[in-house]
Amino acid sequence: MTQNNTRYAAYTGLFTTLIIIGAFIKIPVPVIPFTLQFLFVALAGLLLGPKYGSLSVALYAALGLAGLPVFTSGGGITYVLFPTFGYIIGFIVCAFAAGLISSKLKPSTKNYFIAAFSGLIILHIIGIPYYYIISKYVIDLNLTFKEIFLFCFVYTVPADFLLCIAAARIAFKLKPFINKENKDDETN
Repeated sequence: MTQNNTRYAAYTGLFTTLIIIGAFIKIPVPVIPFTLQFLFVALAGLLLGPKYGSLSVALYAALGLAGLPVFTSGGGITYVLFPTFGYIIGFIVCAFAAGLISSKLKPSTKNYFIAAFSGLIILHIIGIPYYYIISKYVIDLNLTFKEIFLFCFVYTVPADFLLCIAAARIAFKLKPFINKENKDDETN
């Protein structure tokens, strides 16, 4: 394993840990708890790129499905029957998309925001229908799609918008250091 791969393996583990910690920093709101997971998922994509960013989230999901209580309400394979599990699937795609989009754009806070916000939209495109399907057909929760959209998207977007701004600013400040380390590895 090259030094660069070793470094990214360490970063991947670090972001998996940050996502776990983010799951337990909660602000209680109806339906979907507001956590800092999205911030760390977006940062994983922005800083590590699509491959390692999504890998860090996939490891988080695998740990939870294996039974470790790393999700906001526990863990285990039955967690796939929780309405919010669609967001965990969405986190993986979100990190990949944010990493891919940011890698195609010139580094700037604005472009990192665009990448993070794009990941957020993808997250909701996956999470909301999953929430609806599990709520309606598995746990028999009598919510309409409109109500779920209201609780899961409309109510959460202002805070998520701020997390996109925070992720973009943090990524813009940290990305040069990650890139510098990678260039140093290549010259050694």
